[in-house]
Parts: sequence; C-alpha cells; structure tokens
Amino acid sequence: MHDNFYQMYLDEMGEITPCTGEEQLKLIADFRGGNQDAKKRLVEGNLRVALEYAKEYDGKGVLLSDLVQEANMALLMAVEEYAKAGGETGFDSYVGQKIKKALELAVEEELSADRTGEELAARVNVLSQISQTLAAELGREATVEELADKMKMSVDEIQGIMKMAMDAVSLNAENADLESLAEVSDLEITESDEEDYDYEV
Repeated sequence: MHDNFYQMYLDEMGEITPCTGEEQLKLIADFRGGNQDAKKRLVEGNLRVALEYAKEYDGKGVLLSDLVQEANMALLMAVEEYAKAGGETGFDSYVGQKIKKALELAVEEELSADRTGEELAARVNVLSQISQTLAAELGREATVEELADKMKMSVDEIQGIMKMAMDAVSLNAENADLESLAEVSDLEITESDEEDYDYEV
C-alpha cells in the first residue's frame, strides 16, 4: 500500500522540476525581497528531497503518508526560517537537518505512544488477575482500596489505570496495543456518582 502511495506521489511531482543550486540562491534572494512566488518555487522545487528523507524513515512505525506530511511541513518552515536568518550558503544542509529532526520526532512520538499502550494493557491485565484472586479469597468483589494495597499502589493510581482503560475502550482506539484493552473480558469498569471507580469480575 505504501509503495503505491510513494509511486503516486512521485507521479504527482513528475512535472515539477527540482531546484538547481544556482536557482535556489536567486529564489532565496527574491523571497527575502518579498516575492512569495519565489518561496512557493523553493518549496515545490525541494518536495522530492523531502520525499526522499521521508522514505528513509519508512518502516519505523509511522505511515509513509504521515512521514511525507511531516517532511513537507518541515521543508516549508525551513525555507521561511532560512530566509529570515540571512544565510547565504548551506541551504540544502539546513533544510535536510530540519526535515530529519521533524521525522525523528514523529517516529519518537509514535514509539512513545506504543510503549504507553503496552504498559497500560499490561497494568489492566495484572489488575484483572488480582481482582479475580481477591474475589476468590474474600468471597466478594474487592474494593479499590484492597486492590491498591494488594498491588502496592495508591488508590489514585488504581483509579487512574481504570480511567485510562475506560477512555481507551470508549474511544475505540485504533492503536493495536490499546485495542487489546477492550479484549479484557473479566474486568468491567464503571464510574459511580461519587466519581469513584468500581468494577465487576
């Protein structure tokens, strides 16, 4: 699918001629003089460069279409910042650094979100198992306080896990790790009128 997107995007840029180094210098000067067409040409003439950078980060957890969007936004900002900075050389290097930084941040944020989803899923599973154990020992449903004591956590932390799980399920999250929370069938979480959290197993 992403190969189709890559080729389709290349085809869309087929009629856009990449900027030469000499042309870029003139365009930068014109843009600094207030010529917005020069800015547009600078961006369009470097879209293929942005695409190549995006392709380097493909397969690292972020959709290629999102990577391209991040790269293009970074390109636009780099063109504006470079023109304001007043530099005369190193345009390609400056743009490349800005694009790579944006792409690295996008990948890092995605990895962080994945880790958060995995940790939440793991905590909910542990909470579910302990709630079943306590229910068997006590002959009734355990209170949030009893769960907190058993898990060596605060009541607020237990309620936080319950609320995050409830939010993840109610939002029908697309993230695969968060979707696994909805599959925990033996822990049903409800919110009481007193803004406390109860559950049923």
